[in-house]
Amino acid sequence: MSCQNSLVLAVGCSPLAEHNAVRQLAEALELPFLGIVKPRDVFNFGVLLFADESGLSLQVTGPKAPGPVRAEFTSGKAGYRLEHGGGTGQLIARAIGLQKTRMTLHVLDATAGLGQDGFVLAGLGCQMTLMERSPVIHALLADGLARGRLNEAAAPVIERMRLRSEDSIHWLTDGEGDVADVIYLDPMFPHRDKSALVKKEMRVFRELVGDDEDAPGLLVAALTRARYRVVVKRPRKAPSIEGPKPATRIEGKSSRYDIYPIKAFPVSAAGK
Repeated sequence: MSCQNSLVLAVGCSPLAEHNAVRQLAEALELPFLGIVKPRDVFNFGVLLFADESGLSLQVTGPKAPGPVRAEFTSGKAGYRLEHGGGTGQLIARAIGLQKTRMTLHVLDATAGLGQDGFVLAGLGCQMTLMERSPVIHALLADGLARGRLNEAAAPVIERMRLRSEDSIHWLTDGEGDVADVIYLDPMFPHRDKSALVKKEMRVFRELVGDDEDAPGLLVAALTRARYRVVVKRPRKAPSIEGPKPATRIEGKSSRYDIYPIKAFPVSAAGK
């Protein structure tokens, strides 16, 4: 999965961003640095990794482009959940197994993306390890976590989220032994239904990273390294990942969770 396509992506900033820091980020990612620009006036690159006073974002260029995509933990859906909660009755919480044990679960989100599911689980008390192999998406997520730590309400949740810049399939395959109680996967997959591309996050992500063609290998690797179960998030009508079949699934209106149990959870923390 490659995101460093110089024909598509460049780095730019507004006058209010830290110019030198953004330049260093562009150098680290080996991407062109355009300096201070307005995304609507850029035509040589389809997408900018753009820094302004609100942080780092992905911004499609051109005059009629949709708004920026950020890793955000204090506003939008994440902010609403932070303020109002959701409890262990949420589909993702049930899929992870939070209703089955009193122990604090360590969950490895091996396809972290913008960290939204990881934030929900951290808010429910899980200790989260987030892995994101795309350097650009990793930069967005690191920026969002850093901004979130400055928010009094979000900071305690984000303290339970540890971000690693890893290709999870290689990391899981190269090691031995359990790495987490639960491994959570939400891979990109080929879309055939154009309506599935409505979300601007998905349009931008797909432009940058493409599909996770190695999802079957990631599932197999996860099953060898999880202690209690592997959970895979899928669009509700999508096929399961090729390979081992899930034992059960939990369905919502637009998505579902395929569950691959390995062994039963201990009921209490002392049972781990």
